[in-house]
Amino acid sequence: MIFDPITLSAISHTLNAASVISISTQNQSNLTLSQATKSELANHPKKLSHPTKTTTPTLIAQATTSTPNSTTSQCGSGQPRDKYTQPFACDSIWNMPIGSNAQYVDAYIGSTGVGVDTDWFIITQDSDPAVPTYMPGSWGPGRCTGTQVQQQAQWHPEAGEQLKVPENLIIEDAKANSTPNNSSAFLKPDGRTLVSFNVTTRCWQNGPVHGVWFGQQDIYGDGIDGGHGGSGMSSIGGSIRKGELLNDEPIRHALKIVLWGKWLHYNASSSTPGHRWPARLADSYAANQYQGSNPALVMGSLLAIPPNVTAESLGLTSKAGKKIFQAMQDYGAYVVDDAGWDYNYLCVERSAEQEYEAVIGHEIHGDAALQADFAKIIAAVKVVNNNASNSIGGGGTPRQPLAPPIGN
Repeated sequence: MIFDPITLSAISHTLNAASVISISTQNQSNLTLSQATKSELANHPKKLSHPTKTTTPTLIAQATTSTPNSTTSQCGSGQPRDKYTQPFACDSIWNMPIGSNAQYVDAYIGSTGVGVDTDWFIITQDSDPAVPTYMPGSWGPGRCTGTQVQQQAQWHPEAGEQLKVPENLIIEDAKANSTPNNSSAFLKPDGRTLVSFNVTTRCWQNGPVHGVWFGQQDIYGDGIDGGHGGSGMSSIGGSIRKGELLNDEPIRHALKIVLWGKWLHYNASSSTPGHRWPARLADSYAANQYQGSNPALVMGSLLAIPPNVTAESLGLTSKAGKKIFQAMQDYGAYVVDDAGWDYNYLCVERSAEQEYEAVIGHEIHGDAALQADFAKIIAAVKVVNNNASNSIGGGGTPRQPLAPPIGN
């Protein structure tokens, strides 16, 4: 996701005005980043260094409005959901199962390794101190040196507002060989407004937040948009959450995956070149670096395991691998970013990463059995080619019961 002024001004009112605060076209001289920083971000080579993910942000801002448990959202029965652990509407893309009418086509993904793209979900309180949010001072080390106000504040004043943040929250700066994407969603004290950022960093307690503002979303809404800059999709929808790789319950939502752009297709004559619904966009460099020959596999594609495949037939051995397999068969996984190199990344919320390491004794990316299982899963995965806004998951009879309404 290459950030540059041209990209910033190109993403404008072509997006759905009802659900997106689009970025208006502006002269480059109006942008607030220093020329040195703009040059660094625009020209930074995109490569994900294992175990961290290296991307630079394409900007999109959005706002969704809805009411809790809206009557327009189809819900199932059962124990009400907790919005903190399984957010968004019952018929959000993240909560809808694969359907019996799903049309599976080959994906042709050649990468086999698995890593983690860390997502951050931060619940804030009225008692938390309000701090400013600044653009990062650099893509690499030195993100927290930035002092420029949010670039989008010139078009959307809410981007320049201070943000309530727990005083002890630390999100580490980038390092020489570690430049994580750090997509984040801060839940405001009102309990419903999510504020999304990319390249999120906070180097010291009570300090400012550095990152690129991606707008505000509604935790009761459709959950599509957020701070994953390659697609414009959610920072927290689809993230693997705490307990989900370790407990004995199935994962009851779609996942997010980051693939190498080499496997993604780009068709300049398409009305949505390099992407498909529900993605809002593709990377700014997609025309040159998306090299895949499969027109079904683009940014925003829904990947899933066909129903005739089993964990046993693939020879899966790890508990985490089997859980990921089942989630990808029942709900699928959306492509939300470009890995930049020959690797696949699962989007995992930070507390789930920490839990896995504490319980298992090593990080997710260091789990040899999970690595082997995920390679087999990727080899078996296909694209649900008829996934669309009016047939999420392909339509037909869902493989799993619909999500119950949110209870809080």
